[in-house]
Parts: sequence; C-alpha cells; structure tokens
Amino acid sequence: MNYLAILGRQPEISIAELKAILEEKWYLKEYHQNVLLAKISGEKSSSVLPVEISKLGGTLKLAIELAEKPLDFLRNLPDGKITLGVSDYSKNASRKTAIIEALKLKKILTRHGRSVRVVENKEAVLSTATSLHNGLSGKNERKIELIKVNDNWYKVIGIQDIDAYSKRDQARPARDAKVGMLPPKLAQILINLCGPLKPNARILDPFCGTGVVLQEALLMGYHVYGTDINSRMIEYSEKNLKFFNFNNYKLEVGDAISYKWAEKIDAVACEGYLGKPMSTIPLEIKLKTEKQECSTIILGFLKNLYTQIEPNTPVTIACPAWLRKDGSYSRLEILDEIENMGYNVNNKSREGLLYHRDGQIVARDIIILRKK
Repeated sequence: MNYLAILGRQPEISIAELKAILEEKWYLKEYHQNVLLAKISGEKSSSVLPVEISKLGGTLKLAIELAEKPLDFLRNLPDGKITLGVSDYSKNASRKTAIIEALKLKKILTRHGRSVRVVENKEAVLSTATSLHNGLSGKNERKIELIKVNDNWYKVIGIQDIDAYSKRDQARPARDAKVGMLPPKLAQILINLCGPLKPNARILDPFCGTGVVLQEALLMGYHVYGTDINSRMIEYSEKNLKFFNFNNYKLEVGDAISYKWAEKIDAVACEGYLGKPMSTIPLEIKLKTEKQECSTIILGFLKNLYTQIEPNTPVTIACPAWLRKDGSYSRLEILDEIENMGYNVNNKSREGLLYHRDGQIVARDIIILRKK
C-alpha cells in the first residue's frame, strides 16, 4: 500500500519529521513537487499511517493509494450527493488539467444518476484551506479529494487543521511578542524530530517562554517539564496551560546554564535563546556580538544538560540564524563544540532545516542531537 504526504512550504523539514517518526517500518520512496511517496516495509499494509495528521506540523495532507480506478471508486460510494475535489500533482499539471479530470468524472457519474458537486480549483492543487473548509478530509464518505500524480490516483485521508492551530495559538491568554512567537506547527516538529517516544515520556523545555512546546507536547499525550530564567515567562506558561486544562506538567524558574532538573528527562525539545528581536538586517559588528551571546547560552545549556540525561536521549533545539543582504542566513558555528561535549549531531550538514518565512530577519536553525 502506497501513501502520499503533501508537504509544507519547507519540504526538507517535513521529510525529516516523517523520517524521525516512521523509522524503519516505513521507507520514503520518492519526492517531487512537495509530494512524498511512502511505503510500509516488511509488514502488511494498513489503511492509515501510524501517526495522526493532527500531530504532524510539517504535513498538509495525507493520502492513500486507490485500489481501483477513480471512477469505480466513486461509483461505489454510498447513495447521496458527492462533493469531489481533484488535485493534480503530475508533471506539467495546471488548473485546467485538474478541472478537466474533475469534470470528466462528474459527467460520467451524473450520466449514471449520481449528484456531484465539484470543488473549484484556483490552481492545479486545492489549497489546504479549500480542502479543509469543504470537508474533504475523508471523514465523510461522500466528500472526497482525489490526488493525481501522473498515472496514479490517491484518496485524501487527512488534512492539517490549520484553523485549530490558529485558534489555540490566538486563544492563549498570556502572550508576549517581545520574546518571539513560536508557531505551534514548529513546536510539533521539534518534538517529533526527537523520534518515537514512549507513552507518558517527559519532555523538557528549558527555555519554555510562554509554553508553546509544552502545550503541543501535552496535546500529544506527553508529560512536560518547563523552566525559564524569567519568572514572568513561568507565570505566562502556567496561565496558558491552565487555560487549556492541562495536567502532567511541572514549571520552575531556572537558568538553563546551571539549573538542576529534579525529574528524569526522556527528551528535550526547545527553542534556544534567539538573541534580541530585530526588524532590520544587522550590521556585521552587531551580528558578531549577538552570535557570541547566543553561542555562550546555548553551549552552556548543553554542557549543563549533558550530566543530567542518559545516553541516547534525544535533544532538538532551534537556534538562531540571521538574514544577510545577499539573502543567505548566517548560523552559529557551534557543531564541533557540541560534538566535543559528547553529543552526536544527527544533521551536521543542516541542509534544509532552516525554518523561516520569506524575508524573516531571525530564522530558526534546527539542530538534532543525541547524547553519546
């Protein structure tokens, strides 16, 4: 059984997230045009991936290969009106090719007495918002999105609930734009990059801020432990976690460079110190000062952490990277020092694992570690 994952705008991060979660049971066959084909390895096929799309920050849609031709599949749907959307990810696909496929299916189904509403395409593929708001997630048997990739067809079985992300992000009562706003999607990605964790694993965020990583980890069913050097941030995290009626969390004021965490730590997922907020590209002399400060804090934290975790404990940390005038990003050059401390750096090349919007001054450079 083949599956498709429709990836986000930074596909390398999406692929890294899926690889970390699926491990050896799945192999990723091929990737193009933000579409990743995956296949189960060494086990019988099942109709669902072993992870819910609600827990995948980097995946927009999940789809499963049709076992029959699309027309035969649609004919066998339960009686009643069909809502049909078609996304075409084929080579040289266009809005026109997607519409032609959809109308062709509608015409034949109508001839056989079925009522069909086609969801209008603005491009070759339906946007996540369009698919979501038309209910094409596979939960309703007669509301269907089909994906065409060359000669192969797939049925969507999950759509990222972008409304849910926005709702819980905006509903949090304690927010502070001055310390930066960590997107819930990125928080999920950081957690997932730790790899599969045991149920009720305890995740540490030593720079917890307003508690976004803690919030997302709790939604995934984990226990969390949050510390921050700023007592106001701990108050904000407490207020936000209480707002969502969460349990299984521990919050304490503590400097990540020297703090002794009282609980066993199964994994670490965090956004490290990103330096001072910036609205313009920094001059070289200012950047040098920022890099030194951020490196000192992050390396100090990792040195302190090393003595308090067991071998093979995963650590995923988002570090700062600064936009330069040529459009590139300047990262912290700290990987050799991290390795010398006794960590394995899983993504030493760091290619593609730079999370940012176009033109964003301070990006997040994701580093994936494990204690040796």
